[in-house]
Amino acid sequence: MWAVTEDDKDKFGEGTDAPPRGHGAFFGRRKGKTLRPGHADLMSASLPQLRLDLTAPPPADLAGLFPEPVGEVWLEIGFGGGEHLTQRAGENPQIGFIGCEAYVNGTAKMLAQIEQNGLANIRLWDDDAKAVVDWLPAGSIARIYLLYPDPWPKRRHRKRRFLGEEMLTRLARILKPGGELRFATDIDDYAAYALARVARSSEFEWTAERQADWLTPWEGWRSTRYEAKALREGRRGAYFTFRRI
Repeated sequence: MWAVTEDDKDKFGEGTDAPPRGHGAFFGRRKGKTLRPGHADLMSASLPQLRLDLTAPPPADLAGLFPEPVGEVWLEIGFGGGEHLTQRAGENPQIGFIGCEAYVNGTAKMLAQIEQNGLANIRLWDDDAKAVVDWLPAGSIARIYLLYPDPWPKRRHRKRRFLGEEMLTRLARILKPGGELRFATDIDDYAAYALARVARSSEFEWTAERQADWLTPWEGWRSTRYEAKALREGRRGAYFTFRRI
């Protein structure tokens, strides 16, 4: 059985902390090592400028969240160290990105990459992503990424998995018709768990037509450090695309 490693604990942890500023239960570690001075400065100075204000109603058009015009908005839930979000935002300046990550050290790394790459098309939420999902207007998101989320391998913890029936319904609400939910995992049990729930959903369809469709990464994919670690340990990633009906 897969087990949480020390590196994984840096991101997720095994226990629970105080409830998030959002709402509902949150499971996982909030903070790892003490932030370097530069990262701490970014958390103080830059994060308030980029953080979504969930106390205010969302704009009718999410393009208003960004200083430059964007054609559509994508959401990444749990961006980890920010490698994938940085890549996609840099490749697609005409798209606005919302990134959610409750782990403080991951958010600090993301802020550093935003500054280093001069990215103006990213807004952040440094707390429980469920609060953002419920805040966003219906049909406002064109694509959602959920990449290598915590699999909560113990049977008694499976209800903590992010991608369950209730969350599929909530994600369906914010996705545009034809929008995509892209889900990656290296845990066979989580893959089967997600597929079973999508199969029962009337709001999503799995786009794969052959095995290669879900064993092959999406176009332009660059491996993250979490995926590289899984490969070293003999686990292969699966890449699912679920389309909003």
